[in-house]
Amino acid sequence: MIPEELKYTEEHEWVLRTGEDTVRVGITDYAQEQLGDVVFVQLPELGEQVAAGQTLGEVESTKSVSDIYAPLAGEVVARNDSLDQQPDLVNTDPYGEGWMVELRLEDPSAVDDLLDAAAYQELVAQG
Repeated sequence: MIPEELKYTEEHEWVLRTGEDTVRVGITDYAQEQLGDVVFVQLPELGEQVAAGQTLGEVESTKSVSDIYAPLAGEVVARNDSLDQQPDLVNTDPYGEGWMVELRLEDPSAVDDLLDAAAYQELVAQG
């Protein structure tokens, strides 16, 4: 399941444009399957500045702890605090209720440089 309207990174994050200069970020269905049952999610604070490729937080599962990377540079303007109580939303609804943060982008056009659904599908297929 790879939604067409999203953009993707090679680190298995998805990006949804939510405004002219804002995006919502989460991890893909493929990523949550690799992780197994998510038991804890650590997210950045509101107002934090992140650089593309910088660690944005962590997802802890029954199998491992994995970093979440910022797909683009910007400021954290929202975080999904529901994940504090329900980290399993990352497993059950990775593209919906399991979103992680929203960023106000330094360069909104940078979204266009991310992978589209077809390119991400290819990446996952290579596994």
